[in-house]
Amino acid sequence: MSMSQIHSTSIIDPKANIGRDVIIGPYCVVGPNVTLENNVELKSHVVIDGHTQVGEGTVIYPFASIGHAPQDLKYKGEPSQLIIGKRNTIREHCTMNPGTQSGSMKTIVGDNCLFMMSTHVAHDCIIGNHVILANNATLGGHVVVGDHVLIGGLAAVHQFVRIGSFAVIGGMSGVESDVIPYGRVKGERAFLAGLNLVGLERNGFTKDQVRNLQRAFNQLFGDEGTLEQRIDIVAQDFTNDDVVMQIIDFARGKERFPLCAPPKKVAS
Repeated sequence: MSMSQIHSTSIIDPKANIGRDVIIGPYCVVGPNVTLENNVELKSHVVIDGHTQVGEGTVIYPFASIGHAPQDLKYKGEPSQLIIGKRNTIREHCTMNPGTQSGSMKTIVGDNCLFMMSTHVAHDCIIGNHVILANNATLGGHVVVGDHVLIGGLAAVHQFVRIGSFAVIGGMSGVESDVIPYGRVKGERAFLAGLNLVGLERNGFTKDQVRNLQRAFNQLFGDEGTLEQRIDIVAQDFTNDDVVMQIIDFARGKERFPLCAPPKKVAS
């Protein structure tokens, strides 16, 4: 702790593992099984408990509650973990819970993510890198979120749902089905509204890649045959396209929930 700056009003358990150049502002509480890696900053009034690891360079803002017991009635005090990666920004009133015995015993957050005010990451979630949760976005237990996903404000993701990489979830959406990589969903009960074209452009996808994604999307959610048949057809047509095949692999990996799909056309 000698290399770190710890405010005199903060309570740091002697058993906590505090890295170099950590800054802990006023009125923070850090429990005995917490690890704060190098260059972590707790602004003030941050409470971290449980078997929690906070990665290097992560900044946590006031009144965040990190690593406390999951909001799961089945949780019986098992020593589950919350593992937070590097260079994350965790804003005011954010809550993150560790895993449970019924899950993987771990909640995992990747690197370079932004969790805006009052966001919630429930037990056993797995979150990739460069993910953004806007204000009040909520993830239920066991949710899996890929890299570069943007979840809009006040959106809620049902437990066990998967969100593919580079997808975007519109604000105030209720997501009850798996969202394909590169998908764009919106609505009170979220439906697939197309591809995340803005996100694809911002992340440097080429015009050819986007065209192939659009062709594959149209085939995958067309009217002919069953979804499984359409998945096989797209896989055959784009077998050498790694970007499209990410959607195919995701679709074939579904377990609990169907794929979020476009709204059905109403006959005129």
